Amino acid sequence: MSVHVVTGAGPVGSTVALQLAEAGEQVRLLTRSGSGPEHPLIDRRRVDVSRRGHLDEAFAGALAVHHCIHGSAYDARVWRAELPVAERMVLDAAGRAGAVVTFPESLYSYGPVDGPITEDLPRAATTGKLGVRTDLLAQREASATPTVSVAASDFYGPLVRNAHAGERMVPTVLAGRTMRVLGSPDQPHSFTYVPDLAAAMIAAAAREDLWNSFLHAPTAPALTQRQLVERTARTAGVPVPKVSSIPLWVLRASGVVSREMRELAETSYMFTAPFVLDSTASEQRLGLAPTPMDDGLAATVAWWRTQERAAA
Repeated sequence: MSVHVVTGAGPVGSTVALQLAEAGEQVRLLTRSGSGPEHPLIDRRRVDVSRRGHLDEAFAGALAVHHCIHGSAYDARVWRAELPVAERMVLDAAGRAGAVVTFPESLYSYGPVDGPITEDLPRAATTGKLGVRTDLLAQREASATPTVSVAASDFYGPLVRNAHAGERMVPTVLAGRTMRVLGSPDQPHSFTYVPDLAAAMIAAAAREDLWNSFLHAPTAPALTQRQLVERTARTAGVPVPKVSSIPLWVLRASGVVSREMRELAETSYMFTAPFVLDSTASEQRLGLAPTPMDDGLAATVAWWRTQERAAA
């Protein structure tokens, strides 16, 4: 039985761990708190991956490491302080263990793009959080350890909370309240189903011909935020709520006094113009296809309703 290491128990790390375990693979899930999903094949361990000397035992015998941690805050300064150090530790330890490292990646390093986002476009953004992602990609490329970065657009799906299509949207739609979206409600925007991202990372780790590559997670055709709200409501069998927008100028004005708003405004270009991820080439390389949006939304709504019943 092979061993896979997963770092982080957010929506991506938890989904990767569960998919591997359900396929019969042994998983070591590393978090600072020892949290994560329960499964007979998931060994949850308290490990701080950013601290030197903590990883060799945890990585021993690993076939692959799926590095899924994120910064402790949505802030460029925090990312710059935390993420490169942790990745260096993971890359070095994985190299000693002879394991490939897969990374869930964002589209930030592309910066603003005219037209569909394809894998052959430059990834050279330099400012703020966008520049941090570019530097992380450069660090992976310079490492002797084999890596695969799998980029996704905004997340949706079970376990996804802190996202535009997570706790801001689904509970709002289920409750019939007005949904206020960032930017334009009528520009096409890609949303990636987290189980599809996880499946792509697992598949890429198993394929040596895909190592040291940058791939796009299989992602269904783009739709507008208004259409996403409408389809979520139809899937849930509830009335379609009113949709309104939060204009970009509001974020910029709020950013004068709020760093959090400034950080959010940095990526608002994704919601004021078409933001379309083209995953066609990567789908062909991976031999995978995206989950149809209606199927993904059905699973998402079902998960949120389970959460609401548990909280009642």
